[in-house]
Amino acid sequence: MKELRSKILSQVNCVVIKVGSSVLTSGGDDLRKEVFRDLAKSISMLKQRGYEIVIVSSGAIVAGRRNLGCVGKPRSIPQKQASAAIGQARLMWNYEGYFNKYKQKTAQVLLTHDDLSDRQRFLNARNTLFTLFQCGIIPIINENDSVVVDEIKFGDNDILSALVTNLVDADLLLILTDRDGLFEKDPKRNRNATLIKVVEEINSDIEELAQGSTSKVGTGGMVSKVDAAKKASLFGIPTIIVNGKIKGIITKVFKGEDVGTLFLPRKSKLSSRKHWIAFNVKPKGMLIVDEGAKKAIVERGKSLLPSGLVEVKGCFNFGDAVKCIDTEGLEFARGLINYRSEEVMKLKGVHSREIEKILGYKYYDEIIHRDDLVVLESK
Repeated sequence: MKELRSKILSQVNCVVIKVGSSVLTSGGDDLRKEVFRDLAKSISMLKQRGYEIVIVSSGAIVAGRRNLGCVGKPRSIPQKQASAAIGQARLMWNYEGYFNKYKQKTAQVLLTHDDLSDRQRFLNARNTLFTLFQCGIIPIINENDSVVVDEIKFGDNDILSALVTNLVDADLLLILTDRDGLFEKDPKRNRNATLIKVVEEINSDIEELAQGSTSKVGTGGMVSKVDAAKKASLFGIPTIIVNGKIKGIITKVFKGEDVGTLFLPRKSKLSSRKHWIAFNVKPKGMLIVDEGAKKAIVERGKSLLPSGLVEVKGCFNFGDAVKCIDTEGLEFARGLINYRSEEVMKLKGVHSREIEKILGYKYYDEIIHRDDLVVLESK
């Protein structure tokens, strides 16, 4: 086990560290100064050793809700936005103050889903982060909770951290939470629950184990952390989930100690662009395809042709992302469409040579070209 961790850590240059709200607070509205102190010390040491570090930090809403007069979690979107506007300043004040003690500079980066779903904005964000690296500055990223609404939310900073691994070409995702890792049973209900040290593949059994674990101050529980690990795995990135409340836990991880749960990456990784297509771009529609087309895409890496289309759902334009669904309702692929929805409706079931005859023009032979098509693992 230790040899496996040591081998993985020896290949790490850039690491994304996600810090949960439950780690930064004491279960209420107060930010835990001892946690910020420990984070600043451990991460500054990693920085001095030559690692590139990106912090994805939750906690803004929790940090701001007291000043807003909220009791418990803010419920409405405006309440959450107002709490975040107050709390983000408190959050960054603490980070900057404690990192300054180690002469380490930090920068705030706030993102929305639109920033990463639009390819140009994705690349702009990427260039900004790489520039901060060159200047020796640690970016601290959070979702821009003060302006987001339901339609553009990532949904959870665990997922945001997984997307950031692609954004910065990271080698490791380290998630700090209030649990020791993934257990075979819920440790809150079963005192004898066994910690799973290594997960080789995130399948339906592993996803089921993550169900039911939530936090009083966080939003995603273990489910979103396992989902984040799965997304990072598809990009070829290992994930380690550890208890961030343990002093010196980051140092323990990078010493190769057997802490938390290690999720191994998938051997055949997606390219950065295909990872972006799969997880950053929100689908605008669905294409139901026949079994022959599915087999050609999944087993032979082929493009989606109009002859394989059975049904078209949604309203989309050229370049939008769409889901590819089989006849049993399972999404097995996702890609960028070459035609508008009304055009695709006319083309379902026909041969590519008939496209120009039906539409009066032809852009491509393929509805989705294989270079813009990502095969997803089934749940």
